[in-house]
Amino acid sequence: MNKEILMVVDAVSTEKDVAKSVIFEAIEAALASASKKRNREDIEVRVSIDRETGDYETFRCWEVVSNDPESIEAPTRQISLNDAQEKHKQGDVLVDIDIGGVIEEPMASVEFGRIAAQAAKQVIVQKVREAERARAIDTYGDRVGEMVSGIVKRTERNGIIIDLGKNAEAFIPREEVIPREAIRPGDRIRAYLKEIKLEITRGPQLYLSRTSPELLIELFKIEVPEINEGMIDIINGARDPGARAKISVKANDPRIDPIGACVGMRGSRVQAVSNELGGERVDIILWDDNPAQYVINAMAPAEVSSIMVDEDEHVIDVAVTEENLSQAIGRGGQNVKLACELTGWELNVMSVEQANEKNEKESEDLQTMFKEKLDVDEEVAIILAQEGFSSIEEIAYVPENEMLKIEEFDNELVNALRERAKDIMLTSAIASEEKLGDATPAEDLLSMEGMEKPLAYELASIGIITMEDLAEQSVDELLVISGLDKERAGELIMTARAPWFENEETTESSN
Repeated sequence: MNKEILMVVDAVSTEKDVAKSVIFEAIEAALASASKKRNREDIEVRVSIDRETGDYETFRCWEVVSNDPESIEAPTRQISLNDAQEKHKQGDVLVDIDIGGVIEEPMASVEFGRIAAQAAKQVIVQKVREAERARAIDTYGDRVGEMVSGIVKRTERNGIIIDLGKNAEAFIPREEVIPREAIRPGDRIRAYLKEIKLEITRGPQLYLSRTSPELLIELFKIEVPEINEGMIDIINGARDPGARAKISVKANDPRIDPIGACVGMRGSRVQAVSNELGGERVDIILWDDNPAQYVINAMAPAEVSSIMVDEDEHVIDVAVTEENLSQAIGRGGQNVKLACELTGWELNVMSVEQANEKNEKESEDLQTMFKEKLDVDEEVAIILAQEGFSSIEEIAYVPENEMLKIEEFDNELVNALRERAKDIMLTSAIASEEKLGDATPAEDLLSMEGMEKPLAYELASIGIITMEDLAEQSVDELLVISGLDKERAGELIMTARAPWFENEETTESSN
């Protein structure tokens, strides 16, 4: 019987490619379970198999609890400290046993017969599955974010089981399957390894996706050698799975046409990707570092008539002709939705007429605001709106020489407009300061070269009180102040940091 145990361990270990220790532990658990079932009482049992000979011993286990009778909740599995020491004392000497520990005493072993073998089989199967999953996790743990391929093993109501080979399985949830895609057992498919989840009942599971934009990008990497060679980069991808997709590309080599390379001869490359994704139509877009041009490209095949960028709100208004409007929006908003995902901008698609009406309304509102706040006539307000000024802050902080470029403006008018704008900003900042209580700029910030009082109060309102506070800021952090551009913010920060460099020079000279 002992040799039979060793033969079972060798056979299962070889067949399933699982460590022998796992099989031994499974048989020990099965024998322990058989011993517990043979006993009428609810007891704890441990079985130990000699890995060399196959001999095994069985022990009854007791958990040691305190001497308080109420602490014994399971008399067949727990024992008081005094009784445990009495059982295991050596002569008249009590053995040192801790509460919470376990003591054991030998008991008769069951034979590795039919019942034990059946129990062992169930445990071994479970242990083998766990070991296979653990090995799969070791194999695929560092491949999260990559594309994998496998054969459809079976379909279930909530998803699809994929055989990845070498006893590794993965799961594609129903929501990650391309809609209306016909997938049958035995089909070989590709999918994106999205994540590995540790589930309580089933252990670690590999989760795949057929709908993620990353799968689209990985497929193009396979079909287009120029991508792997670094001559073409895929910037982003967006999908309406099974229907339509967009990817944006750019060439690192000026001699290469990135769109043509991705399309391939007679569309062979893009067609191969489309076939893998159930006939999904793919638009290949040329990436551009200019957001406006990038959006125009992303709206293809619709032609854009005009575009208006609002960087503060991260919104772009896209105007198209009336006949292009339905194409620009797409069926169910598909085209504009994909363009939004691809570019990262919120896009408002409208007709040219609607765009003109909106611009006129915004221009009228600006003119009214300038006339009321700056106390100027309608002609000056119209010029300010036409020149692109959209706030009092811009008039206060824009460089003087830029305003002087406006043909209708002279020095006197420019100075008057800037002073009025600064007074408004100062009044607003002081009102904000009164609400905040302690947000008052320090004297060194107020007297700093290039600093204006309204700006100092605005800085104080966001927690920048001293020159030292300003020196520790980055340009992007200052751009939250309306009307302050990158160049001006950079100059202010460098001025605030000037004492740092003076201190360094003093230290070096003293050394």
